[in-house]
Amino acid sequence: MQATNTLEKGKVWLVGAGPGDPDLLTLKAARLIRDADALVYDHLVGAGIVDLARPDARRIYAGKEASRHTQPQDAINRLLVDLAREKLSVVRLKGGDPFIFGRGGEELEILAASGIPFEVVPGVTAAAGCGAYSGFPLTHRDHAQAVTFVTGHLKDGSVNLDWPALARPRHTVVFYMGIGAAAEICRQMIAHGLPPTTPAAIVHNGTLADQQTLLATLGDLPQRLAASSIKPPALIVVGSVVKLHETLNWFEST
Repeated sequence: MQATNTLEKGKVWLVGAGPGDPDLLTLKAARLIRDADALVYDHLVGAGIVDLARPDARRIYAGKEASRHTQPQDAINRLLVDLAREKLSVVRLKGGDPFIFGRGGEELEILAASGIPFEVVPGVTAAAGCGAYSGFPLTHRDHAQAVTFVTGHLKDGSVNLDWPALARPRHTVVFYMGIGAAAEICRQMIAHGLPPTTPAAIVHNGTLADQQTLLATLGDLPQRLAASSIKPPALIVVGSVVKLHETLNWFEST
Protein backbone atom coordinates (compact mmCIF):
# COMPACT_ATOMS: atom_id res chain seq x y z
CA MET A 1 0.00 0.00 0.00
CA GLN A 2 1.39 3.40 -1.00
CA ALA A 3 2.21 5.72 1.89
CA THR A 4 0.07 8.84 2.20
CA ASN A 5 1.85 12.07 1.25
CA THR A 6 1.74 14.18 4.39
CA LEU A 7 3.86 17.08 3.12
CA GLU A 8 2.36 20.51 3.62
CA LYS A 9 0.84 21.95 0.47
CA GLY A 10 1.92 25.32 -0.85
CA LYS A 11 5.37 25.00 0.67
CA VAL A 12 8.92 24.76 -0.72
CA TRP A 13 11.73 22.63 0.67
CA LEU A 14 15.21 23.75 -0.41
CA VAL A 15 17.12 20.45 -0.39
CA GLY A 16 20.79 19.64 -0.83
CA ALA A 17 21.33 16.59 -3.04
CA GLY A 18 24.97 16.11 -2.06
CA PRO A 19 27.98 15.89 -4.36
CA GLY A 20 26.69 13.18 -6.71
CA ASP A 21 26.65 9.74 -5.11
CA PRO A 22 22.98 9.04 -4.23
CA ASP A 23 24.09 7.20 -1.09
CA LEU A 24 25.25 10.55 0.32
CA LEU A 25 21.71 11.94 0.45
CA THR A 26 20.41 12.60 3.94
CA LEU A 27 17.45 10.53 5.06
CA LYS A 28 15.31 13.66 5.21
CA ALA A 29 16.25 14.64 1.66
CA ALA A 30 15.34 11.19 0.33
CA ARG A 31 11.99 11.27 2.13
CA LEU A 32 11.09 14.71 0.81
CA ILE A 33 12.05 13.81 -2.78
CA ARG A 34 9.92 10.68 -2.53
CA ASP A 35 6.84 12.53 -1.24
CA ALA A 36 6.90 15.85 -3.11
CA ASP A 37 4.27 16.88 -5.66
CA ALA A 38 6.84 18.77 -7.74
CA LEU A 39 10.61 18.53 -8.06
CA VAL A 40 12.68 21.39 -9.49
CA TYR A 41 16.23 20.12 -9.93
CA ASP A 42 19.63 21.32 -11.07
CA HIS A 43 22.26 20.00 -13.46
CA LEU A 44 24.57 18.79 -10.69
CA VAL A 45 21.99 16.53 -9.04
CA GLY A 46 23.40 13.00 -9.24
CA ALA A 47 21.92 10.40 -11.58
CA GLY A 48 19.27 8.30 -9.90
CA ILE A 49 18.31 10.89 -7.30
CA VAL A 50 15.46 12.37 -9.34
CA ASP A 51 14.20 8.81 -9.90
CA LEU A 52 13.31 8.66 -6.21
CA ALA A 53 10.36 10.96 -6.90
CA ARG A 54 6.81 9.66 -7.19
CA PRO A 55 5.83 8.58 -10.73
CA ASP A 56 3.11 11.25 -10.81
CA ALA A 57 5.28 14.07 -9.48
CA ARG A 58 6.13 16.97 -11.74
CA ARG A 59 9.84 16.93 -12.63
CA ILE A 60 11.19 20.23 -13.86
CA TYR A 61 14.80 20.60 -14.99
CA ALA A 62 16.29 23.99 -14.16
CA GLY A 63 19.95 23.20 -14.66
CA LYS A 64 22.78 25.65 -15.16
CA GLU A 65 25.92 24.57 -17.00
CA ALA A 66 28.91 26.66 -17.99
CA SER A 67 27.70 29.28 -20.50
CA ARG A 68 24.35 27.49 -20.86
CA HIS A 69 21.39 28.15 -18.59
CA THR A 70 18.12 26.30 -19.15
CA GLN A 71 16.26 29.00 -17.24
CA PRO A 72 17.50 32.35 -15.93
CA GLN A 73 17.51 32.71 -12.16
CA ASP A 74 14.55 35.12 -12.15
CA ALA A 75 12.45 32.57 -14.03
CA ILE A 76 13.35 29.84 -11.51
CA ASN A 77 12.38 32.14 -8.65
CA ARG A 78 8.99 32.81 -10.25
CA LEU A 79 8.49 29.11 -10.96
CA LEU A 80 8.93 28.19 -7.30
CA VAL A 81 6.43 30.82 -6.24
CA ASP A 82 3.90 29.71 -8.89
CA LEU A 83 4.17 26.02 -7.96
CA ALA A 84 3.65 26.78 -4.28
CA ARG A 85 0.64 28.96 -5.12
CA GLU A 86 -0.82 25.96 -6.96
CA LYS A 87 -0.92 24.35 -3.51
CA LEU A 88 1.78 21.82 -4.35
CA SER A 89 4.48 20.49 -2.05
CA VAL A 90 7.67 21.53 -3.84
CA VAL A 91 11.23 20.26 -3.47
CA ARG A 92 13.86 22.57 -4.91
CA LEU A 93 16.76 20.17 -5.33
CA LYS A 94 20.32 21.46 -5.64
CA GLY A 95 23.63 19.65 -5.95
CA GLY A 96 25.83 19.77 -2.87
CA ASP A 97 24.56 22.10 -0.16
CA PRO A 98 22.06 24.77 -1.23
CA PHE A 99 23.68 27.47 0.89
CA ILE A 100 27.24 26.93 -0.40
CA PHE A 101 27.47 28.50 -3.86
CA GLY A 102 24.00 27.17 -4.65
CA ARG A 103 22.07 30.46 -4.88
CA GLY A 104 19.77 29.05 -2.24
CA GLY A 105 19.67 32.28 -0.29
CA GLU A 106 18.58 34.24 -3.37
CA GLU A 107 15.68 31.88 -4.00
CA LEU A 108 14.54 31.92 -0.39
CA GLU A 109 14.55 35.72 -0.32
CA ILE A 110 11.98 35.68 -3.13
CA LEU A 111 9.89 33.04 -1.37
CA ALA A 112 9.96 35.03 1.86
CA ALA A 113 8.95 38.23 0.04
CA SER A 114 6.09 36.33 -1.62
CA GLY A 115 4.80 34.87 1.65
CA ILE A 116 5.66 31.27 0.67
CA PRO A 117 6.62 29.00 3.61
CA PHE A 118 9.86 27.06 3.24
CA GLU A 119 12.38 24.82 4.95
CA VAL A 120 16.06 24.14 4.24
CA VAL A 121 17.65 20.67 4.24
CA PRO A 122 21.47 20.84 4.11
CA GLY A 123 23.52 18.51 1.95
CA VAL A 124 27.11 17.32 1.69
CA THR A 125 28.89 20.11 -0.14
CA ALA A 126 31.17 19.27 -3.06
CA ALA A 127 34.35 20.24 -1.21
CA ALA A 128 33.64 17.79 1.60
CA GLY A 129 32.63 15.03 -0.79
CA CYS A 130 35.58 15.48 -3.15
CA GLY A 131 38.01 15.78 -0.27
CA ALA A 132 36.77 12.59 1.34
CA TYR A 133 36.67 10.58 -1.91
CA SER A 134 40.10 11.83 -3.02
CA GLY A 135 41.92 11.29 0.26
CA PHE A 136 42.38 15.01 1.01
CA PRO A 137 41.53 15.81 4.64
CA LEU A 138 40.58 19.46 4.22
CA THR A 139 42.06 20.17 7.65
CA HIS A 140 44.95 18.30 9.25
CA ARG A 141 47.09 19.24 12.26
CA ASP A 142 50.29 18.78 10.24
CA HIS A 143 49.11 20.56 7.10
CA ALA A 144 46.17 22.95 7.41
CA GLN A 145 44.58 24.71 10.36
CA ALA A 146 42.03 26.46 8.17
CA VAL A 147 39.98 25.75 5.08
CA THR A 148 38.32 28.27 2.79
CA PHE A 149 35.65 27.65 0.16
CA VAL A 150 35.71 30.29 -2.57
CA THR A 151 34.03 30.78 -5.90
CA GLY A 152 36.29 30.93 -8.91
CA HIS A 153 33.62 32.75 -10.90
CA LEU A 154 32.05 35.92 -9.52
CA LYS A 155 28.64 37.24 -10.56
CA ASP A 156 30.25 39.80 -12.87
CA GLY A 157 32.41 37.11 -14.50
CA SER A 158 35.64 38.30 -12.91
CA VAL A 159 38.04 36.49 -10.56
CA ASN A 160 38.67 39.55 -8.37
CA LEU A 161 39.19 37.74 -5.05
CA ASP A 162 40.94 38.57 -1.78
CA TRP A 163 44.18 36.94 -2.90
CA PRO A 164 46.33 37.95 0.12
CA ALA A 165 43.82 36.23 2.42
CA LEU A 166 43.75 33.10 0.27
CA ALA A 167 47.49 32.72 -0.35
CA ARG A 168 48.38 31.81 3.22
CA PRO A 169 50.49 28.89 4.45
CA ARG A 170 49.01 25.96 6.40
CA HIS A 171 45.68 26.57 4.71
CA THR A 172 43.49 24.60 2.31
CA VAL A 173 41.61 26.54 -0.36
CA VAL A 174 38.86 24.93 -2.44
CA PHE A 175 37.76 26.79 -5.57
CA TYR A 176 34.26 26.06 -6.84
CA MET A 177 33.51 26.84 -10.51
CA GLY A 178 37.14 27.70 -11.14
CA ILE A 179 38.16 25.50 -14.07
CA GLY A 180 37.80 28.28 -16.63
CA ALA A 181 39.94 30.57 -14.48
CA ALA A 182 42.53 27.99 -13.37
CA ALA A 183 45.49 29.80 -14.94
CA GLU A 184 44.56 33.11 -13.31
CA ILE A 185 43.93 31.42 -9.95
CA CYS A 186 47.37 29.82 -9.99
CA ARG A 187 49.04 33.03 -11.16
CA GLN A 188 47.45 35.07 -8.39
CA MET A 189 48.17 32.54 -5.64
CA ILE A 190 51.86 32.52 -6.65
CA ALA A 191 51.98 36.30 -7.05
CA HIS A 192 50.65 36.72 -3.51
CA GLY A 193 53.21 34.52 -1.83
CA LEU A 194 52.63 30.79 -2.30
CA PRO A 195 55.54 28.87 -3.88
CA PRO A 196 54.96 27.44 -7.38
CA THR A 197 55.66 24.03 -5.81
CA THR A 198 52.54 24.28 -3.61
CA PRO A 199 50.49 21.09 -4.14
CA ALA A 200 47.25 21.53 -6.05
CA ALA A 201 44.68 19.21 -7.57
CA ILE A 202 41.57 19.13 -9.70
CA VAL A 203 38.77 16.70 -8.82
CA HIS A 204 36.34 15.96 -11.64
CA ASN A 205 32.95 14.25 -11.05
CA GLY A 206 33.72 13.86 -7.36
CA THR A 207 32.12 10.87 -5.54
CA LEU A 208 30.92 9.32 -8.80
CA ALA A 209 32.22 6.11 -10.36
CA ASP A 210 34.18 8.07 -12.99
CA GLN A 211 35.81 10.45 -10.52
CA GLN A 212 39.18 11.72 -11.73
CA THR A 213 41.81 13.41 -9.56
CA LEU A 214 44.55 15.35 -11.33
CA LEU A 215 47.54 16.00 -9.04
CA ALA A 216 49.73 19.00 -9.80
CA THR A 217 51.37 22.10 -8.32
CA LEU A 218 50.40 25.73 -8.68
CA GLY A 219 53.23 26.07 -11.16
CA ASP A 220 52.13 23.33 -13.55
CA LEU A 221 48.39 22.93 -12.94
CA PRO A 222 47.28 25.09 -15.93
CA GLN A 223 49.45 23.11 -18.33
CA ARG A 224 48.37 19.77 -16.90
CA LEU A 225 44.72 20.81 -17.08
CA ALA A 226 45.11 21.88 -20.72
CA ALA A 227 46.64 18.51 -21.58
CA SER A 228 43.77 16.62 -19.92
CA SER A 229 40.18 16.03 -20.93
CA ILE A 230 38.77 17.48 -17.72
CA LYS A 231 35.73 19.72 -18.05
CA PRO A 232 33.35 21.13 -15.42
CA PRO A 233 32.05 20.08 -12.98
CA ALA A 234 35.32 20.02 -11.10
CA LEU A 235 36.93 21.59 -8.05
CA ILE A 236 40.43 23.00 -7.58
CA VAL A 237 42.07 22.20 -4.24
CA VAL A 238 45.22 24.04 -3.14
CA GLY A 239 47.33 23.14 -0.13
CA SER A 240 49.70 20.53 1.26
CA VAL A 241 46.81 18.22 2.19
CA VAL A 242 46.77 17.27 -1.50
CA LYS A 243 49.98 15.28 -0.90
CA LEU A 244 48.02 12.88 1.31
CA HIS A 245 46.20 11.51 -1.74
CA GLU A 246 49.09 9.11 -2.34
CA THR A 247 48.51 7.32 0.97
CA LEU A 248 44.85 8.04 1.77
CA ASN A 249 43.22 7.48 -1.62
CA TRP A 250 40.67 4.72 -1.04
CA PHE A 251 38.14 5.33 -3.79
CA GLU A 252 39.78 5.68 -7.19
CA SER A 253 41.32 2.64 -8.80
CA THR A 254 45.11 2.69 -8.94
